Amino acid sequence: MKAISFENFSYAYPKSKVVLDKLCFDVKKGSFTAIVGPSGAGKTTLCMAAAGVVPHYFGGRSAGSVVVQGVRTMDSTMGELAKGVALVLEDYESQLVAMTVEEEVAFGLENACVDPKLISSMVQETLQLVGLAGREQQEVGGLSGGQKQRLALAGALVTKPEILILDEPASALDPEGAAELYGLLGRLNKQGMTIMVVEHEIARVLPHIDQLVLLLNGSIAVVDQPEAALRKMNAEGLFQEAIPPLLELRFLLEKSGCRFGTWRCEADAVRELSAALKEAEEVSQSA
Repeated sequence: MKAISFENFSYAYPKSKVVLDKLCFDVKKGSFTAIVGPSGAGKTTLCMAAAGVVPHYFGGRSAGSVVVQGVRTMDSTMGELAKGVALVLEDYESQLVAMTVEEEVAFGLENACVDPKLISSMVQETLQLVGLAGREQQEVGGLSGGQKQRLALAGALVTKPEILILDEPASALDPEGAAELYGLLGRLNKQGMTIMVVEHEIARVLPHIDQLVLLLNGSIAVVDQPEAALRKMNAEGLFQEAIPPLLELRFLLEKSGCRFGTWRCEADAVRELSAALKEAEEVSQSA
């Protein structure tokens, strides 16, 4: 079943050239999709289109359609779409509106008219998930960039959306924080949440995704399972700077006849490379 479907969708902001050009791809229900591409490729606009923010909020020109959970975004409203879709943009600070951490996370629940008796426990549960438990009364302005990014995520998660769309969600986090974030997203995905994320460091998200989309100049250049997509990017010289070094090494070794299983993280690569080296040593000693 499709959670999001781009059907020959094109879009241009008012008084601008086309930003997204004839996009055609699907995000399956319960899947985890990563969107990659160079700066200016249209990744943020793609996220906003999937949430109905464009063209509803910005206006502009569009053609084709985006269908979310069976409903064309143009036939719905942003408010109706927001009941099932949560969007966190790269400019996370622009999405923070309250004075304290607790008020920020409760804001979406109050707008959705959730029973006030349930709000406190839902806020506490979500802050625990994102690593901000104990900061309920802290002023939002006093948080670090990484903490604000976690808070924006909490505001999206607290309403328990069916679809979560994130634009560079780890940009203000250190490596440990980024690993924790993607570990959380991986768990949420396994629980059934559909996730689409823009990420420039593919190695961070590779262990969790089942689809990789490469966007170049507003058009889909590659859409496939992660390893197949990266292999095509490598073979055709498409946005190669984004290919994790370990995968580059793998593709190079395969040219000499080596064969490996699936590499989703460093541990996979180390295990197989160690086994290959051991086998090579045994062959050398027996020769």
